[in-house]
Amino acid sequence: MSGFDSLIKDNLALVHSCCKRFKNKGIEYEELYSAGCVGLVKAAKRFNPDFGLKLSTYAVPVILGEIKQLFRDSGTVKVSRGLKELNLKINEKTKEFQTKNGREPTINELSDILGEPVEKLNDALNAAKTPVSLNSSPDEDREIDIPCDDISENITEKLALRNVIKELNPSDRKIIELRYYKRITQQKTAEALGMTQVQISRREKKILAFMRARLSV
Repeated sequence: MSGFDSLIKDNLALVHSCCKRFKNKGIEYEELYSAGCVGLVKAAKRFNPDFGLKLSTYAVPVILGEIKQLFRDSGTVKVSRGLKELNLKINEKTKEFQTKNGREPTINELSDILGEPVEKLNDALNAAKTPVSLNSSPDEDREIDIPCDDISENITEKLALRNVIKELNPSDRKIIELRYYKRITQQKTAEALGMTQVQISRREKKILAFMRARLSV
């Protein structure tokens, strides 16, 4: 296997990461993956390691560009009738929950109530945010065309951030996880890691400076 082929093989997981964000948006996963692989190959051919970037960081916008082109070519994202019906159930159960508890349910609570995975509920909720064509009929047993939102910028930022976090050593990743994903205070983080609050504060500043530098390249 050539060095180029190895480079492609080692980064196929990145293609899957990009494709998963577009699941249930109207295009089959195999097509998404195929387009993503085209983007990865293009990125690998243009990639110059002298720029100080990893291929994974450079390749994300190119992969997303190829996937996005699929939606441009089709003109629309198709929302299945199943997601539409699930959204109606979500609205119904949300109203029942509000009446009973005086607040809106969380996505996890809705998942328990409806017996559906959180990811599927998110897909139904996101689909409902986009205006449905006025020509569609709720009684027609077919898919409904809706405009495709441009979400590539948000995805690019998240994937780039994920790649930078992977570059951190285990202890630094733990600090970021506790502070910014679990929203734990510096003092609680220090107690969890056997450090002082001052040590956490100093280390956190260095980690964030490193991450900003990597993301701004």
